[in-house]
Amino acid sequence: MASLTSISQSQSFLIRPHLTTTNANAKPSAFGSSFLPVQFQSYKIARMPPRNGVVVVSAATAEKARKRYPGEAKGFVEEMRFVAMKLHTRDQAKEGEKEVKEPEERPVTKWEPSVDGYLRFLVDSKLVYDTLEGIIQEAPIPIYAEFRNTGLERSEKLEKDLEWFKEHGYTIPEPSSPGITYAQYLKELSEKDPQAFICHFYNIYFAHSAGGRMIGKKVAEKILDNKELEFYKWDGELSQLLQNVRDKLNKVAESWTREEKNHCLDETEKSFKHSGEILRLILS
Repeated sequence: MASLTSISQSQSFLIRPHLTTTNANAKPSAFGSSFLPVQFQSYKIARMPPRNGVVVVSAATAEKARKRYPGEAKGFVEEMRFVAMKLHTRDQAKEGEKEVKEPEERPVTKWEPSVDGYLRFLVDSKLVYDTLEGIIQEAPIPIYAEFRNTGLERSEKLEKDLEWFKEHGYTIPEPSSPGITYAQYLKELSEKDPQAFICHFYNIYFAHSAGGRMIGKKVAEKILDNKELEFYKWDGELSQLLQNVRDKLNKVAESWTREEKNHCLDETEKSFKHSGEILRLILS
């Protein structure tokens, strides 16, 4: 639950571009355009060179010159990772740009966690994972079924951890507002907005596998005598489990339009907001 190219082309030799269509058979409209779909037109970008002649750039070249999103060449998961890293602080990630404003955004070494606060965090986390994994199993939208039984699931692991605390005399609290609110939000998204839901799916699991593990280790050192919880253990090689899910996410995103991809990326900040509110419980 924690936190966890552009292409520039030198065209200095081209001056004063003039875009014209080579669709000679189309009759111009009152607005001076044939209004044919782009795929039925080819274009010339005619620019006045220093001397006689015209430089012609094909439509294919123009397509290559379109805006490229950071990480796009490596697949959509890399785009999601790039956006997520920007929302970290510099202490959390070298690409981070966020200013430290909340207690949980300070370096973990400066945290003062409590067992009661940690239990609240684990209980709310379990509610979110129960909800997320239930949605994936039910698959109200078919693409969710691609992410069943990935090996990243955390609900059963958290159940074991809470049982361990109970056996050692701790009272397990009921879920609190941050977890309840996030779980409800995930349910709503899953039914009507698959791109936004997938954003949360990615950030929840991948953040826990990275920054979440580090936080778990540091908290255990401070209050659990270095006890390693099941929450931070995986059956199998974690790096391979993560790669398998990356491949599935990239495959699903191949069918999305650029607008749908951008919508998914735009949801990242909300994912961080909800996760941060749950993480903050450790310090409560």
